[in-house]
Amino acid sequence: MNHPAELALHQYLEDAVAGNTTISADTIEQVASDIKDALQRQFGSDGRSGDFKLRMSNIGRPSCQLWYEKNKPEAAIPLPTTFVMNMMLGDIVEAVFKGLLKEAGVKYEDSDSVTLKLSDDEIKGTYDIVMNGAVDDIKSASNWSYTNKFQSYETLAESDGFGYIAQLAGYAKASGKQVGGWWVVNKANGDFKYVPAKWMDVDKEIEKVEETVAKLKENKFERCFEPEEETWYKEKTGNLVLNKNCTFCSYRFDCWPEMKELPAVKSKAKEPKLVPYVKLAEEYKNG
Repeated sequence: MNHPAELALHQYLEDAVAGNTTISADTIEQVASDIKDALQRQFGSDGRSGDFKLRMSNIGRPSCQLWYEKNKPEAAIPLPTTFVMNMMLGDIVEAVFKGLLKEAGVKYEDSDSVTLKLSDDEIKGTYDIVMNGAVDDIKSASNWSYTNKFQSYETLAESDGFGYIAQLAGYAKASGKQVGGWWVVNKANGDFKYVPAKWMDVDKEIEKVEETVAKLKENKFERCFEPEEETWYKEKTGNLVLNKNCTFCSYRFDCWPEMKELPAVKSKAKEPKLVPYVKLAEEYKNG
């Protein structure tokens, strides 16, 4: 375990499973109120269709993606009908998790709005919680993301297309508090863990944010990532595929018009996984 509150949570939940604990009316009211606010936000006017603006939640995303959000939002792949439900699941997890922390006797400061002041801009956001003077974020994750992406700070930093590191750095800098880490809940089975960000250089991350803001002000499109060589059992196939940082970008088809998502050309599986090919070697073009 990476945080003392993890033990307190496990002990409380162990009692709950055994039927040896209750939850206070105040905590039930707190959780219900947070979920009510989330429902109003997700199913109301939350700004998703409004004018582009930088927020804590997007300042760490690649500048090429932000350029698209600002200049060509219509090029995005349409959001699935499950999008709002997925967002709600995250909001419910956060609300319940905070309630469990409270019942487990863990002291924390609840969410608050802050403003990050940069050289030529201000970015607003609302952090999740503060424990022992450090800002923490609460994330819900798929089983794959929980196991692989949130394995450690290092694995998150390797591919942080959603900008979680810059987001947490922004909260810490704006609030004048220490950087904490991420409480991550597995949506598949309810497992949870704490991923500390103690190796983060907050000032360096804020410098990156300043660079992103400057690029957006310049408003000149420039790809942040180049395609990668595909390998199969460590052998190069001669094909080029999207950089892994681009695979979840909603603008990947417009940014890479020659890209095609095809079954893995070397796979012998009955249902091969789809691979975003930017360029196929001659031997695979007619396959």
